[in-house]
Amino acid sequence: MKKELIKSILVFFLLGIVLTGCQEKVDTPVENASSDSKSTTSESTEGTNHSHNHDDEKQKEIYSGIFEDDEVEDRELSDWEGDWQSVYPYLLDGTLDKVLQKKVEKNKDKTFEEYKDYYKVGYETDIERIVIKDNTMTFYKNGEGKAGEYKYHGYEILTYESGNRGVRYLFDLVGEVDGVPKHVQFSDHSIYPTKAEHYHIYLGDEDHGTLLNELDNWPTYYFSNLSGEEIVEEMNAH
Repeated sequence: MKKELIKSILVFFLLGIVLTGCQEKVDTPVENASSDSKSTTSESTEGTNHSHNHDDEKQKEIYSGIFEDDEVEDRELSDWEGDWQSVYPYLLDGTLDKVLQKKVEKNKDKTFEEYKDYYKVGYETDIERIVIKDNTMTFYKNGEGKAGEYKYHGYEILTYESGNRGVRYLFDLVGEVDGVPKHVQFSDHSIYPTKAEHYHIYLGDEDHGTLLNELDNWPTYYFSNLSGEEIVEEMNAH
C-alpha cells in the first residue's frame, strides 16, 4: 500500500514537472507576443531600412548601367534645371588629379597618364557653362550666352561593349536659332524622373542617330556654385 502510495506521489510529481515544462514552452510565444509587437515595429523598420538599402543598391546598379527596359521612364528638361559648369578646366589645371589617382588605385586598368588622356577626350568642350530654366537652354562660350527653347524627343537605351547599358534623354531645338545645337542628349546615370546632380551631354546639329554613336566625347557638368575641390569630393563619392 505504501509502495502504491509512493508510486502515485511520484507519478503526480513527475506529471507536474512535465506540465510545468509544457506551460513554459507555451508561455514563451505568449511572452514574445508583446515583444513580437515590438519586433513587428522593429521588423517593419528593418523592412523600411531594407527597402531603403535596396533602393540604394538599386541606385548603384542603375548608376552602373544595370536595369530592365521597363524600368525606364520619360523625363522633362526640368530634371536638369540649374546653372552648370564644365569640369574640363579642372581636368586641365590638375584639380581632378585626385579623382584620377583614385581610379588608378581602385581599377588598376590604366596608368595615371592614360586616365588623364582618356578624360581629356571625354570632357573636352568649348562650352564652359550651361544654364537650364523652364524649356530654355543657354550655352556660354567665352562668357557669351546663346539661348534656345527645347522640346522632349524621347529616350534611347544603349548597350555598351562591357554589357552595361545607359539611357540618353533626347531634346530638339524649337525653331531656328543660330549658335545653339539643334539636338541635345543627356546622360546622368538615372532612368526615371529625378533632379540631376551632374550630367554628361551630347550635342550638335547632326541627327540623334549620329549623336547616339558618340561614345568618346561626353562633356560633363556640375553645378556652377561648386568649387573644384567640392567637385572632386562629389566624383570620389561615386
